[in-house]
Amino acid sequence: MKRPDQAQPSAQSLNSVVIIVDDDAGIRASLDSLFRSVGLETRLFASPAELLGGALPDGPGCIVLDVRLPGVSGLDLQSQLVRQGISHPIIFMTGHGDIPMSVRAMKAGAVDFLAKPFRDQDMLDAVTAALERDAQYRAEAATKEDIRAQYETLTAREREVMGHVTAGLMNKQVAALIGLSEITVKIHRGNVMRKMEVRSLADLVRKAEALGVSQTRRTTDQT
Repeated sequence: MKRPDQAQPSAQSLNSVVIIVDDDAGIRASLDSLFRSVGLETRLFASPAELLGGALPDGPGCIVLDVRLPGVSGLDLQSQLVRQGISHPIIFMTGHGDIPMSVRAMKAGAVDFLAKPFRDQDMLDAVTAALERDAQYRAEAATKEDIRAQYETLTAREREVMGHVTAGLMNKQVAALIGLSEITVKIHRGNVMRKMEVRSLADLVRKAEALGVSQTRRTTDQT
């Protein structure tokens, strides 16, 4: 039965997976029971090698990771996951934590660092925060991917015009800079607005910023 003070995970969190890495079978079982009691799916691993040797869930989730593990430490595993581009948020737990260790973990992107023994509610709160962070990251990544797909539909000239316009230049200035008539620049600008699916310059600027597109001088790649 769910304890009275346990937070309910969001509907989005219920589609997430909590990955547990701890060499203590009792702790793995306890955490598995805790997370499943609030409707979360879990995956259990006894070591970093076991985790790295298998297939990580491709969907949203987080990792609950013991710091002191046989062979590769939890902190070293965190570094390996970062190098491999695995972005699942990490919650560390340890029975021998110290300040330098926790600082290193948090600087590397850990969501929380819990000392054993911890309250069930503290762990659930940390997991909830981690899942929310992961959901936000994935939503932002999906949005950026959509914007990138829109940008790929632009011609080289349209990208050039977009870069100048979003850098703050007026149509007349863009025309003089790249050697086109003002009406031609207006046509390119209209095509950019349509293909990028925006109705205002402010919206176009936001998408340009998301892509890192900025231009203040003439480019050589034109069509």
